[in-house]
Amino acid sequence: MENNHFQVAVIGAGPGGYTAAFRCADLGLTVALIDDSPVLGGVCLNVGCIPSKALLHVAEIISETKTLSKHGVVFSEPSIDIHSLIEWKDSIIKQLTSGLTSLAKKRNVKTIMARATFKDSHTLTLSNNSTITFENCIIATGSSSATLPHLPSHSLIFDSTSALSPKRIPESLLIIGGGIIGLEMACIYSSLGTKVSVAEFLPTLLPQVDAEISKPLMTSLMNKQVQLKLNTSVTSCAPTDHAVMAKLTHNETNKTEEQSFASVLVAVGRTPNSNISPELAQVFRNEKGFIPSNDQMQTNAKHIYSIGDVKGQPMLAHKASHEAKIAAETIAGKKSYFDVRTIPSVAYTDPEIAWCGITEKEAKLKNLPYLTQSFPWQASGRALAVGAASGITKIIVEPDTKRIMGMQICGKNAGELIAEAMLAIEMGADIHDLTHTIHPHPTLSETTSYSAEMVAGTITDLYLNKK
Repeated sequence: MENNHFQVAVIGAGPGGYTAAFRCADLGLTVALIDDSPVLGGVCLNVGCIPSKALLHVAEIISETKTLSKHGVVFSEPSIDIHSLIEWKDSIIKQLTSGLTSLAKKRNVKTIMARATFKDSHTLTLSNNSTITFENCIIATGSSSATLPHLPSHSLIFDSTSALSPKRIPESLLIIGGGIIGLEMACIYSSLGTKVSVAEFLPTLLPQVDAEISKPLMTSLMNKQVQLKLNTSVTSCAPTDHAVMAKLTHNETNKTEEQSFASVLVAVGRTPNSNISPELAQVFRNEKGFIPSNDQMQTNAKHIYSIGDVKGQPMLAHKASHEAKIAAETIAGKKSYFDVRTIPSVAYTDPEIAWCGITEKEAKLKNLPYLTQSFPWQASGRALAVGAASGITKIIVEPDTKRIMGMQICGKNAGELIAEAMLAIEMGADIHDLTHTIHPHPTLSETTSYSAEMVAGTITDLYLNKK
């Protein structure tokens, strides 16, 4: 093969891109992995999932030390060296990106640090003034933080990328957007000592889950002195050298208030990175900027694939990685296609919220018959012992078959616990598969089986009135 010709060209080196490149290489294909960043890993590893979880870990520890003061263990107020904290966070990123570079070399994946755009249906133009040709191409360009056009460009008004590498801890912070990213940042900054306000356009936080699931998180945020301004629009921000004057308008009453903040974080979602001239390769891009593809990740041009955020919702790293392997295996001639029953979502807040499958809210909207029960963690010995009694595990099942339709968990380590529900849904398991599986005691994992026992009517850790 020529040096500039590859069986597969992968555009984007995030979780989807590098997974696709490595799987293609493992299947014996020649691969070029192209990204305009100087390091591999994409947004998730460098300025998203991984660094945010490192800082959330710090926030959790600070929060737990304050909780223990109620039980006779008193710590002094933490002294935070923000520069050392960011250096530690960056060292984790460096370790992981170095690992990816090593894996690429071992697999003989050609890594090219340049911006790629389509020249035609089999050629990419690179920003280093070169071109490469390909037989197949996988578009894995990810997404970027969405902006609000009515807000000015200013150093005190930033997105989640900048929020993860602060040069100082702001005295006060307005977070525009009460989604997963905004709420995770609220947990981080409030624990670091910042007075945080969250302005959310909708009347509730995390509308993807049922109200009872998000309630413990709202209570926790308010206990951290986070101001929740729901059903609120930020109509303007006027920055000065040292602060930002924001106008906040209630959507129903039209009542407006002005408040000064040291900084403003815009966390209103993400937009696909599809500005790579796909039309020159006859690849369709929709009005929202997404490049859709079928269950084998093929776009309308069958030799060009799209995966991850640029393909469409949900914008989740684990979805991208799963799709990456399907694209690679399809190119290699294997019978592989996207066939999942559900995709898990996690908010790594304090407490965490995780969900998969159908929620009660969705079941009602779709007129689906269902049964549901919620197990309160106040009845869990382990939850009480680790200060997580506010948690809740909610299960949704089919009335006739008792098959598990969905689960929502709010509480410590919810992101880990949801995996059992995912496996149950994928396998078509019913509540008895959960109740007959012996869970270790005392653990938080018991709460999943306890919720199933509540539906089955066999729960002994609670008393249920007979109906």
